[in-house]
Amino acid sequence: MEGTGTPRFPDFDRRFFESREDFTVIGSGDLGGKALGLVLVKRMLESDWPAASHPGVEAGIPRLTVLATEVFDRFMDENGLREVARSGWSDDRIAHAFQRASLPATIVGDLRALVESVRQPLAVRSSSLLEDALGRPFAGVYATKMTPNDALDPGTRFQRLAEAIKFVYASTFFAGARDYLAVTGGAPEEKMAVVIQEVVGRRHGSRFYPDVSGVARSLNFWAGSGAHPEEGVVTLALGLGKTIVDGGLAWSYAPTRPRANPPVASPRDLVKLSQVKFWAVRMGRPPECDPVRETEYLEQAGLPEAEADGVLPPLVSTYDSASDRMTPGAGSAGARVLTFAPLLHHDLHGVADALRELLALAERSLRGPAEVEFAVTLDASRDLPARIGFLQARRMLAVGEGVELAEQDLSAAGVVVGSAHVMGHGVAEGLRDLIYVRPSGFHFAESRRIAGEIEALNHRLVAEGRGYVLLGFGRWGSSDPWLGIPVRWAQISGARAIVEATLPQSPVDPSQGSHFFHNLTSFGVSYFTVRPDEARGVDWAWLDTRPAASETEFVRHVRLEAPLRVEVDGRSGRGVIRAGTGEATT
Repeated sequence: MEGTGTPRFPDFDRRFFESREDFTVIGSGDLGGKALGLVLVKRMLESDWPAASHPGVEAGIPRLTVLATEVFDRFMDENGLREVARSGWSDDRIAHAFQRASLPATIVGDLRALVESVRQPLAVRSSSLLEDALGRPFAGVYATKMTPNDALDPGTRFQRLAEAIKFVYASTFFAGARDYLAVTGGAPEEKMAVVIQEVVGRRHGSRFYPDVSGVARSLNFWAGSGAHPEEGVVTLALGLGKTIVDGGLAWSYAPTRPRANPPVASPRDLVKLSQVKFWAVRMGRPPECDPVRETEYLEQAGLPEAEADGVLPPLVSTYDSASDRMTPGAGSAGARVLTFAPLLHHDLHGVADALRELLALAERSLRGPAEVEFAVTLDASRDLPARIGFLQARRMLAVGEGVELAEQDLSAAGVVVGSAHVMGHGVAEGLRDLIYVRPSGFHFAESRRIAGEIEALNHRLVAEGRGYVLLGFGRWGSSDPWLGIPVRWAQISGARAIVEATLPQSPVDPSQGSHFFHNLTSFGVSYFTVRPDEARGVDWAWLDTRPAASETEFVRHVRLEAPLRVEVDGRSGRGVIRAGTGEATT
């Protein structure tokens, strides 16, 4: 294919899995940011991966084909969808309009051939021109939809694939994407390529999922005591990576120290803070048809189901409540806890060592700090090597220079928020607006309502061109309302600094949701975590004495006479938000 500055790749081969090519293209034009990231991974593995040094691991990108941007243009023009794209309609209305449209006739034969030769789940992923580009905070804005692709009738399999492609195309114009474009100043005529890729995993009855999904980053902005940001971080979860992307409970460790446990008071506390549910592709009997829902073919299950599937032994420790102790593996009776100890402590299959080297290779290939998403399958019962499939690769923005904060600065006069656990680096000034969730009466049961109230305020402030500071409780961006306030990035896109306060009665570790935090770094938004033992923390009394510009049941919007100043020292992880001159603090 010939694109504008795009490498040439083989045309789609209708044999797909039987083909010698694992990266093919349908149509002409550009491949988009996500696909080009996988191009870099492919070349990196072909030229630099020392396979002989890792006999227990097979590393690669899952077989895929890309619908290039020219296919998107034809789909839009042939169906007269440009006006729909500019209409500002609701997401559902846009999605239904796209579902009524027809894919270009020139690609139908290739797609039918694909589903006729493949009978395992397919992931249909967005790959826009802006997505995953360095400095462009578009990660996770657009849709990914998975289809089980297991119906007996090839026509049904084709219909589900076509619906997924049209849903991804429609997501180019959803409200979240429009808000992103408004904040970033991106081109109003985004173009979308689509990646159609095999899902990494194995089938277990009515579920298909990988044993492990993960995100590895070169920089860890949540480095704990004794660790350095440059050590990086790997976050692991059972099942599909949606758990991590959505900011759910997952296991994190430094690549250089895979045996280190999180800083918790006791194994009992670790049980409370570990993953208990996982995502899988639903196989077999289809759910009720809902082509405009991203999770149409996904389901959540618990650890008992995973144990019945036989996947837990290399991933868990067993908790003995009588002795308050953890034992790696599933060889004894007790509660199963996803610590990934057999995989990490004993480097089963050499997976931990391979992930560390693969992250280093990604850094060299991307010429800077990297973030990669991957999935792993383990099948020790058949003495097969572990398979690591790369799903995305992108640059991270490195920490800059120019701000130094000492411990005593966190509680100095004029500080409204002070924390030793801050993500980001640099200074933000001129912020006169502050939105905060009232501590009195807050409960996670109301977090969805709170998200809606914040979204309305954000929409108004973005329209006025006013950045703001946002304060709340639990994990911002979590999909689980009992862990935090479940906002999408588009709902808080005007925030220039975000504060995550931790309630003493409900401590929740900071989120490492990949898309949410990629967007934070791309926008240069600082993220404060305030723990109950912080010397300064949040000056709630000062906030409550500021006149409210507007108030809802759970949220106050304050507009200040003098602007706030946000300072973050990325090397130490310290940060402060200072009141402006004339705004006395308590």
